[in-house]
Amino acid sequence: MSAISCVKSSKVNQVSVETFFKNPEQSLYHISPDGKYLSYLKPTNGQLNIFVQSLSDNKVTQITRLNNQSIKYYFWAGDDKLFYMQEKDSLDNYQAYIVNKDGSNNLLIKTPLKTKVEVIDQIIKNNNAILIAVNDRVAEYFDVYKLNINTGERKLFIKNPGNIIQWISDDNGNINLAVGSDGVNETIYFRSDSKQKFEPVITNNFKSSLAPFGFTNQANHIYALSNINRDKLALVDFDCKLGKEVKVIYENADVDILDVVYSKTQKKLAYLTYETNKREIHFLDDKYKNMYDDLRSQIPNQEIKIIDKDQAEKRFIIRTYTDKNPGSYFLYQSDTKKLQKLADLNPQINPEEMCEMKPISYKSRDGLTIHGYLTIPKAKKAKNLPCIIFPHFGPSQRNIWGYNNEVQFLANKGFAVLQVNYRGSIGYGKSFKNAGFKQWGDKIQDDIADGVIWLNNKGIANPDKIGVYGYGFGGFSALNQTIYYKKLYKCAASYSGYINLFTYLKGFPAYYKPYKQMMNEIVGNPESDIDYLKSSSPIFQIDKIKLPLLIGQGGRDSRVNVNETNQFVKELRKRQIDVTYILHENENHQFKDMKNRLTFYQQLGDFFEKQLGSEK
Repeated sequence: MSAISCVKSSKVNQVSVETFFKNPEQSLYHISPDGKYLSYLKPTNGQLNIFVQSLSDNKVTQITRLNNQSIKYYFWAGDDKLFYMQEKDSLDNYQAYIVNKDGSNNLLIKTPLKTKVEVIDQIIKNNNAILIAVNDRVAEYFDVYKLNINTGERKLFIKNPGNIIQWISDDNGNINLAVGSDGVNETIYFRSDSKQKFEPVITNNFKSSLAPFGFTNQANHIYALSNINRDKLALVDFDCKLGKEVKVIYENADVDILDVVYSKTQKKLAYLTYETNKREIHFLDDKYKNMYDDLRSQIPNQEIKIIDKDQAEKRFIIRTYTDKNPGSYFLYQSDTKKLQKLADLNPQINPEEMCEMKPISYKSRDGLTIHGYLTIPKAKKAKNLPCIIFPHFGPSQRNIWGYNNEVQFLANKGFAVLQVNYRGSIGYGKSFKNAGFKQWGDKIQDDIADGVIWLNNKGIANPDKIGVYGYGFGGFSALNQTIYYKKLYKCAASYSGYINLFTYLKGFPAYYKPYKQMMNEIVGNPESDIDYLKSSSPIFQIDKIKLPLLIGQGGRDSRVNVNETNQFVKELRKRQIDVTYILHENENHQFKDMKNRLTFYQQLGDFFEKQLGSEK
């Protein structure tokens, strides 16, 4: 197993917590539709603000001046304005604004308290409007509005009949496609033009998926990702008049198609991506293939992503990365092939000091193949090492190959890190994802524990020096591992981990109501699955927890009730359990303030070094 080891070095440089977890100096680059301006986020006063740079004279202007909450999301709303969302006081509460590219005329998009704004179409259509969805009329559903980017006023465009969960626009800003749900069954609705009524096209249970994302050049046909009558998501051409798939454009036998990119200038599909051990690209257009070939020759040995492009598709924002390098942003001119570096995400990280992330797989106890990634500390052989098991959040997410600051932070401290894509993770097909339903506290936890057993059997781990750590569902799993597999571990750390699944199921905002029945099937029904939900919730299993814990909690977390966590910690300490409790009263589910974030990770590193030692 020494082949898995990180590159050997006589000395390992200890990298500071701040270096790993500080905000990038420049991130989330975009380009204006006319290709004349760049925009990016930059930290000022501890918060992320928008800056705009002219490509003609390189003049930089700070557009927003937020001091309390950062920018969550933004884009160019035409050539002269930017739309952005500012974080508010809870996980699901944001405020929307439109601002001129010089920072003037910062317009608040007026919406009632605790409503949510979703963007349907970023492209400016007639009357200087973009399409948004807002749940202000009925909290559970979103109506479609035309938002005037000059005045900030919105006008009702389409009223939700009460079951639509997604609206899809075409290239002209018309909405003739929608997805509805009754809780467990999803229906595609279509109309040939805006004068017609929406008609149901096809209905399927949520355990299968037909996800439309755009219109083809043929009347009544749409592009969609579908796993109906197959296990893996495939790119298909779907005829809305016939109500059936008419062509498979591309499928992979082993994994799901995850993303498809469409060229609006060429009015054709450009490429699609999927994840095997690493990100793979299948090209559907020669222009994009040739462009990627050129980029790979100019930036060798890097993963390359197109982040944004101008309307003419001549200027592109490129993002690069590897497993050992956070990466860089570039501006690429496709007609001249000129490549200009814009910024490094974290120039203080030296890739030579980081560790290699290797794909691994093992069999679960019931025969499923579980994929994951193993990172070995630098200058160490993969033998008898202190290890951290790192289950991902979700669970309907997955680990991917690439730079991960938490993984590199722990590896730099001398710990091997195992990331597990347990059953329920996305990307591996319908059967694998659905195998995680109502298994949050059972077989998913078995999969994670089987990863530890695999490490031990391979001789990679020191069985007396294994810890487990995760965020959200990963934190929930870390706590459950100490309950049901305590003999495998010495300690556990939970960052915003769920402790009460009853509270979790009740904690969703009103607009999750259409998904309530589905969540009951995925997580568990709080009325009929009481025993299972209790056995899976750490707050009801306090007497079984015997190992030292670290718990991170935000006081405004809408997913994990802070009062329950306070009581959970209190009861553990009554039982003489060693608990390091990091409570940040003004934080949400994820610590956004840099000082709070650095405090958490400093204590996390100290905790594992104290409990496990390390192999620095």
